[in-house]
Amino acid sequence: MKLKSLAAAASLLLGLTACSSADGSGGANPDGSPQELRIAYQLIPNGDLIVKDQKWLEEALPDTKITWSKFDSGGDVNTAVIAGSVDIGLAGSSPVSRGLSAPLNIAYKVPWIFDVIGENEALVARDADSVAGLKGKKIAAPFSSTTHYSLLAALQDAGLKEGDVSLVDLEPQDIQAAWTRGDIDAAYVWTPVLGELQKDGRTLVTSKELAAKGKVTADLAVVRTEFADTYPEALTTWLRQQDRAVKLVRQDKAAASAAVGRQLNLSPEEAGRQIDQLVLLDGEEQQGADHLGTPAAPGALAQTLRSTAEFLQTQGNVDAVPELTAFQKALAHDALAEAFGG
Repeated sequence: MKLKSLAAAASLLLGLTACSSADGSGGANPDGSPQELRIAYQLIPNGDLIVKDQKWLEEALPDTKITWSKFDSGGDVNTAVIAGSVDIGLAGSSPVSRGLSAPLNIAYKVPWIFDVIGENEALVARDADSVAGLKGKKIAAPFSSTTHYSLLAALQDAGLKEGDVSLVDLEPQDIQAAWTRGDIDAAYVWTPVLGELQKDGRTLVTSKELAAKGKVTADLAVVRTEFADTYPEALTTWLRQQDRAVKLVRQDKAAASAAVGRQLNLSPEEAGRQIDQLVLLDGEEQQGADHLGTPAAPGALAQTLRSTAEFLQTQGNVDAVPELTAFQKALAHDALAEAFGG
């Protein structure tokens, strides 16, 4: 019901925005660059926050108004993309798999992997010693997110059905409040809220451990297909700034940690610790066989997205799963090749 309501609401929003410019970004400047680039970001300690903090896009696209809007989950980003209110955004692999499947069928592509999720997402419980011990407990997660997908996978791996627990749909900041009040017994969430729960909770499983069992999750960039087709040079510029951020993490960890810390209101030391919980890939690595790949050889990310969609279909969260070729076509290999060669 929630999935169908989301699709209906997004369709309504799309209709309401149909009277805006064809590309949805306010039109083009005389040099062909967009007048505005609208970015949906999340509070995740990866290179995107460095680009935002350092204002590199503002410098690289001086004639373009860069609008950064904070979102709490990939499901909300999906709705905004369908509505045409953002051009590029961050969404987890689970929301992207849903977005590329029926009934959403969002017209967007994946040009970049912000990070492969590791220990920065985890299931934390107040009293239970194992995932199996959560039977009958109330567990929170942001529905349609990577942690929701990972939670369902963890329950399945422990021999529990979804009906064996009480699942609650809460955004990260609401999870922290509910945890403090004692309203929930466990939660699967990401940093920085995860770190707060771990202060007095027990970590039962991390997304890194689930990835070792084949349930890989990642934070992905999505770009509206229409925007990518209309402004390929702007997308190339965006990609190069993301690559620049990853290289800063590797070459000057202190500067990178300070930038992320400012965005998350954390100390550089804590921000650096959280960065280390993620796997960050530069432009060349993005084109590897295990990731996005190239136009001639699409990478394994396409199969990961399809496998995720198949799992979500078994949970009733996806109506139909496209063929693998649809996920391969959704990887923006041409943009990566333009930005970094290959």
